[in-house]
Amino acid sequence: MTYPVAQNGEINSLNSGWAKLVSDVVSPPVVWALMAIPIAGRNAPSTYDGVTWALIYILLVSAAPLLYILIQVRRGNITDMHMPQREERLRPFIVSAIMAALATFILHAIGASAIMQLFVLSSLLQIVLMAIITTIWQISIHAISIAGAVITAGALYGMTVAFVLLPLVVIVGLARLKLRRHTRAQVVAGVAVGAISVTTLLTLAGVFVPGIWGHN
Repeated sequence: MTYPVAQNGEINSLNSGWAKLVSDVVSPPVVWALMAIPIAGRNAPSTYDGVTWALIYILLVSAAPLLYILIQVRRGNITDMHMPQREERLRPFIVSAIMAALATFILHAIGASAIMQLFVLSSLLQIVLMAIITTIWQISIHAISIAGAVITAGALYGMTVAFVLLPLVVIVGLARLKLRRHTRAQVVAGVAVGAISVTTLLTLAGVFVPGIWGHN
């Protein structure tokens, strides 16, 4: 059984309140911004460097695209912050990709740690994949980001951390289904794309050692 994408006003606000909260709190920009803090501080030579790297990432990769979307929502060009219509997503994705590319360049130029540079590159990769797939299908970007975040956390901090965070993947998926923003196939595909793309990138970068998570 699959669910059609909902139109405005179709979801009972009382019954779907938890799903809206989850969608807001565990949205891609928020997830990436929260992850940037411990990753920036992981191998930073000083607190100042770590804070600087995290702020650059958060401002460019998370805050700037969110601000662009908010402006477009207020202008009536986008339905809401989660962009329920596939056609609404292309320009925000382009803005996000440009900002992530800029963050990648700046962090490299100022000598950010290798893991921080890898993290911003991973974000850029996910944004590009989201944009490409969205041109033909409304895959769940929430599912892509949370799956990628769990894999990244596991690779850097160990399997225990990954297992603790794993329920978030299920909760986010259920929230998107509850709001009828995606079908089951779109959520499952999002989880697969997020997990596979990040795992591949981390493996190529030498962060993943089979069977030894979190030892790098």
